[in-house]
Amino acid sequence: MSVYSEQIRQAVRTIADWPKPGIQFSDITPLMHDPKVFRMLIDSFVHRYQGQDIQGIAALDARGFLLGAPLAYELGLTLVPVRKQGKLPYETITQSYDLEYGSATIELHTDAFKAGDKVLVIDDLIATGGTMLAACELVKQLGAEVVECAAIIDLPALGGSAKLREADFSVYSICDFD
Repeated sequence: MSVYSEQIRQAVRTIADWPKPGIQFSDITPLMHDPKVFRMLIDSFVHRYQGQDIQGIAALDARGFLLGAPLAYELGLTLVPVRKQGKLPYETITQSYDLEYGSATIELHTDAFKAGDKVLVIDDLIATGGTMLAACELVKQLGAEVVECAAIIDLPALGGSAKLREADFSVYSICDFD
């Protein structure tokens, strides 16, 4: 856990019944409204990954971009977007995954990483783990290695982080919400 975990946790806003009844949505936008807290957030990730043997960051569409860009800049790493299907202009590989209400597909450019690259996969939140797991599979298809799956928030009750660990991926989150 980060030394700033509690301040970051307190800045996350919970919105009841959004986007549908029964969902408790963890809204990270207040983290970015406060420059001091946003700096704490990025610094937490920088301190964790600084000096590690990592060549790139795979940032998940779309809130993962908000974390991946400043982190890649601070660490001097390649930033690669993992997008929803149909959003990348070059040759891609795709991975589908199940959602509560159907399925979705994400994609990655075929030249995003080279064999042997060590990659950090990042998003804002780990819920059921489907998107993160699909992104890890895309990284592996290119012959790269996932160093860790990182997020601001883990929702352990939804089982995503456990599913990632069962697939032999290391998981790091700054704060957990039950």
